[in-house]
Amino acid sequence: MTKKTKDLKITDDQLKNLQELVNKINQGQLSVGQLETQKTGIMAAIGDLQMKLKTMQESLEEEYGKVSINIQDGTISEIPQDESDKKD
Repeated sequence: MTKKTKDLKITDDQLKNLQELVNKINQGQLSVGQLETQKTGIMAAIGDLQMKLKTMQESLEEEYGKVSINIQDGTISEIPQDESDKKD
């Protein structure tokens, strides 16, 4: 027996499964969007921090000259002349 298309309907279980899959896809896409927004904010913050680091490096260079600073303990050491020339 053939039913007309307007009378056809998927089963309740099929509908439930279909809705769950679509909802999970939508949730996944929403999560990706939220993560991308967080990523954009973090990338901007890293850029700002890099600019602050550059400014601080310039300030330290003005005060101490071209030296190497150990970021663990703050000790300053001279840069060998051949390495100093490469950085210019």
